[in-house]
Amino acid sequence: MTEASGMRLDNVSRSFQGRGAAVQALDHVSLDCPAGSFTALIGPSGCGKSTMLRIALGLDAPDGGPDAGTVSVTGLLPSQAARAGITGVAFQDAALMPWRSVEDNIALPLDVLGIPRRDKAEKISGLIRLVGLAGFEKSLPGELSGGMRQRVAIARSLVTDPKVLFLDEPFGALDQILRRQMNIELQRIWMESRATTLLVTHGIDEAVFLADRVVVMQSRPGRIGRIIDIPLARPRRPDIFTSAEFHHLEDDIAGALDGH
Repeated sequence: MTEASGMRLDNVSRSFQGRGAAVQALDHVSLDCPAGSFTALIGPSGCGKSTMLRIALGLDAPDGGPDAGTVSVTGLLPSQAARAGITGVAFQDAALMPWRSVEDNIALPLDVLGIPRRDKAEKISGLIRLVGLAGFEKSLPGELSGGMRQRVAIARSLVTDPKVLFLDEPFGALDQILRRQMNIELQRIWMESRATTLLVTHGIDEAVFLADRVVVMQSRPGRIGRIIDIPLARPRRPDIFTSAEFHHLEDDIAGALDGH
């Protein structure tokens, strides 16, 4: 597998021991995310979306045995890619360090990887401008709104120039108006970075607006039900949310979620 191949899960299964019986979170799932693509995972709670993302991040692993399945991120094991700074991640909880300023929170991955901050000073400044937080460099998380904290988390996920970006419901805790604003901001940021992106979401409109394709998951056991291409031209403007084509795609995904 070459670096240009982005991220791939091949025949991955994962089970967890529940009370009295094993729960099959993923059942022989394969997914290829080409370099520079934006893929959204959507499905009911418990369908294995976040498990897939955690395995791709190296925070979890497929089941053992001869049919364990494999994961590759730009040709590396997930743990190798993480140590090399090839992957970036933002979760629903911004998880900012309350005692660190905006710029210090963004620089955290550099500190963890032992990369001298002075080598990335221009990158940090550029990210602060990119996410619209110029003037808030020295602000602490407690002085920021929820949307601003998520912007810091997105900037932090990009500070190592990751080739692959993982987003686990990064706007799930925001109200609908702010969430839509952040969707528009994320599209702009992604179009500049062009990182291979895998987004976990419960929002059909969010998936359609952001992704090149939407992977609809089914639960018990977790499997891919359908993959729906999103042929909307970029950049996608806010008025696209009211278009007939957008609503048709939403209906198609809703039908797939219902098993149609």
